[in-house]
Amino acid sequence: MRSRPAAKLLLPLLSVAALAACQATPPAPKVDGGALPTMERVALGANGCWFKSGDPAFKAYRLAPELNSFSGRPRILVVHRNSPESRPLLVVQAEGNPAKLDAFGPLMAEAAGARITADVRRWAGGGKGC
Repeated sequence: MRSRPAAKLLLPLLSVAALAACQATPPAPKVDGGALPTMERVALGANGCWFKSGDPAFKAYRLAPELNSFSGRPRILVVHRNSPESRPLLVVQAEGNPAKLDAFGPLMAEAAGARITADVRRWAGGGKGC
């Protein structure tokens, strides 16, 4: 059986395209301050504005903060309200000093994605509003 050169090229290209679709989208390139203080601000903003406020866009979800990270990447997770052990729908994490933020997950591809990005940037930069 002869191999097709085009088929050999197509599979790696499809793999790269699939990976690119799942890659993190940074809400902000770099933020003043370290990763932990930045993620603490983001966690407080997300908790107050998305969850405690009763925002309908986040009603089906809950916040799962993981700020005490031994990996040096404190993060918050947004998970299904009724199955918190399931795969996260949103991960926002920071690393380094100054903090470099990443946000990724299925919620970023939905209508709330642009709002999540704007909110995370604002809170990471020190803003407190919703």
